Formats: sequence, structure tokens, C-alpha cells
Amino acid sequence: MTEQAEKPFLYVVVCAAGIAADVSKLITAAQERDWEVGVIATPVAMNGFFDTAAVQAQTGRPIRSAWRTPGDPRPFPPPDAVVVAPATFNTVNKWAAGLADTLAVATLCETYGLGVPVAVLPCVADALAAHPAYRDSLVRLRGMGVRFGEPYSGEPDEDGTRAEFGWERALDLVERR
Repeated sequence: MTEQAEKPFLYVVVCAAGIAADVSKLITAAQERDWEVGVIATPVAMNGFFDTAAVQAQTGRPIRSAWRTPGDPRPFPPPDAVVVAPATFNTVNKWAAGLADTLAVATLCETYGLGVPVAVLPCVADALAAHPAYRDSLVRLRGMGVRFGEPYSGEPDEDGTRAEFGWERALDLVERR
């Protein structure tokens, strides 16, 4: 548990996938499990993929998407765990390659050295998931101790419905000992 907070602190990294509109479900579930939550979003995710004002109100904290300047205080304490949901093809591949070109991916790259549990709920279309670079990235990240939930393509089933995205599964993964 962090020294700055009474509750354990969870970073939620949000990527640009349509399902991100429901990230408040993950935040609610985390808060019900007594986590304090801070959200870090990819720059593209900040452009209408989820309701940023509602998420800021829900967490009581600003959403991080850009680096702070050296004189600015750290807006979040160090994480006790990190969840990436939804995790896109682009973010997974950049993270595995160590390409820390956004605050979100740089934060994920740093988590390896922090030794905190990291859970990922991928949201990647089947055609992209078939790419060899993606498969290699999953192997590398698993080798780094990253815990993955079931893949979610977002594609509708034959009857036109979509499977539920397992938001709470991410919490089960980071809380697993």
C-alpha cells in the first residue's frame, strides 16, 4: 500500500477502443473493492472515447494524458497495481517494444521496474490479433509477469449481440497472489 494514501492506489490505463466508453464500470468496481483510482489515458482515447468529465468526477482526480513539467507536483501516488483496459493492438505492441512515446505507454514501461501487479484486458480485432508482432508482444509481456484477461475482439456475435467486456476480471487478476 502507498504511504500517501490510506487505500491501495490503482492506475487505470485507458486506450482508444469503443468499449472505453464503459470504463466507469471498472472504476466503480475498483472503488467498491476499496481501491483509490487514478486514470491515465492515451492521447487518442482522450478524444471522445470516454466521458472524461464523468471519470474525473468519479475518481476525484484529473485524468493524466501528458507529461507534467519538472516543477509540477505528482498528481498520483505510486501505484500498488495497474490495469490496462481496454488495451489496444497499438499500445500492447509499443509497450512490449519499450516505445514510451506517450505518458500511458511510458507508465506501462516503468511498471516492470516497480514490481507491481499489472493486468491487461485486450480489446483487439481478430484480424489484428493474428499479426505476428502482436503474438510476440503478448509472449514478451507475459514473460515480464503481465497478467492477461480473455481476449475481446468487440465483434458482434452471429445474433448481433456483443459479449460483455470483463471489467472486473482485471481486478481479479491484480488481486491474485
